[in-house]
Amino acid sequence: MTPDEIEGAIAAGLPQAVEDLKRLVSIPSVAFPGYPEEPVRAAAAVTEGLLRSIGLPHVQQIPVEGSFPVVYAEALAPPGAPTVLLYAHYDVQPAGDPALWRTPAFEPTEINGSIYGRGAADDKSGIISHVAALRAFQGRFPVGIKVIVEGQEEYAGERLESFIEQNPELVRADAIIVADTGNPRVGDPSVTTSLRGMGAFTVEVRTLRESLHSGSFGGAAPDALAALIRMLTALHDDHGDIRVPGLPRGVFLGTGPSEDEFRATAGVLDGVSLVGSGSPADRLWASYAITVTGLDVPTVSGAINAVQAVARARVTVRVPPAGDPKTTVDAVVDFLRQVAPWGVRVNFSDYVLGAGYLADSGGVARAALNRAMERAFGRPPRDVGSGGSIPLVSTLVKLFPAASILMFGAEDDDAAIHAPNERVNIEELRRTATAEALFLQEYGSATF
Repeated sequence: MTPDEIEGAIAAGLPQAVEDLKRLVSIPSVAFPGYPEEPVRAAAAVTEGLLRSIGLPHVQQIPVEGSFPVVYAEALAPPGAPTVLLYAHYDVQPAGDPALWRTPAFEPTEINGSIYGRGAADDKSGIISHVAALRAFQGRFPVGIKVIVEGQEEYAGERLESFIEQNPELVRADAIIVADTGNPRVGDPSVTTSLRGMGAFTVEVRTLRESLHSGSFGGAAPDALAALIRMLTALHDDHGDIRVPGLPRGVFLGTGPSEDEFRATAGVLDGVSLVGSGSPADRLWASYAITVTGLDVPTVSGAINAVQAVARARVTVRVPPAGDPKTTVDAVVDFLRQVAPWGVRVNFSDYVLGAGYLADSGGVARAALNRAMERAFGRPPRDVGSGGSIPLVSTLVKLFPAASILMFGAEDDDAAIHAPNERVNIEELRRTATAEALFLQEYGSATF
């Protein structure tokens, strides 16, 4: 196919791609413990159906131990052509407080050229960008194709890592497209070349056999919630820099947003300071970050006058690409033990780890992607980092060190992923799918 034919096919198929995305977004495929499993499996089934519909000859669901199935598809390479692996995930973050959504989280709504709904960007847009790109070829693919779409990236991505380590031939490829990132702004083409690793754990503090009346016992009885708050606030100094020994600030050797741009994108309120030291890129892409992502304590509406016997928190740690997630988590856990007051009993559980990644920005595949993105977006892409983590990437690097890993997608920094009112811009989805299809054609005809 010529570039003009590819662009025309993607444009003609865009209405179908939008409908496919809305269908996926309407499924509340939250793979966190405590949520129903049926919608997650329904999203897997829809993904399987979409991959079958675009001419891939081999499509199946494959069980993953302790997790939801991966949806796998394959088309053999034409003689002499390379093979490309396409990755995305069909599970999503919980929606959170419905009152904070302007439209229902799982009722995809099109407003001013964007689709709103949980997972519209992260990462069901990744699935649809693959589907739309492949659909343009009508079953005659210029390269070998492998597709793997997982079902529990948001909560337990390391389970797919184990699956891949046990089945490396399933995903062996010359180039790998990870459609789980995006551009700083809509229309600003970028390739993510740096990922922070991550670790997460739950910390529990116990002080009493059971909670006590705060009037009769408050002032002498040790409050588990107060102890936990003291421990968590000790993690940072007054400027917001991490106080845990062995976790220094880093430097990102590239361009990133200005403080004003970051404040606008993040929605930082007037008069509220940013936290930490260094440039925004240093803090976001090259340094450690510790975030309390959940608390098990009485709600304000359900509060009673009691000294709490137990309190829990979920803590997430982001790790620079060269850092070791296990060593980092161990350091944070040791620090929390050291700062625990009053001899409280502290327990740590439910660990999750994922390594970071730093890409080589050269090679045949990256050159083909640069040409494809320049045509699709009207200008060449730039390298950016990501403060997020994609557990699978480090495993793929370890298994296939010669493969080119290319991270781009239809998300952007204003897409509100993991937050209320998540959305994906439809034009950005079109450009991303166009770039992917153009890349497949370019890479298939490249000289190795």
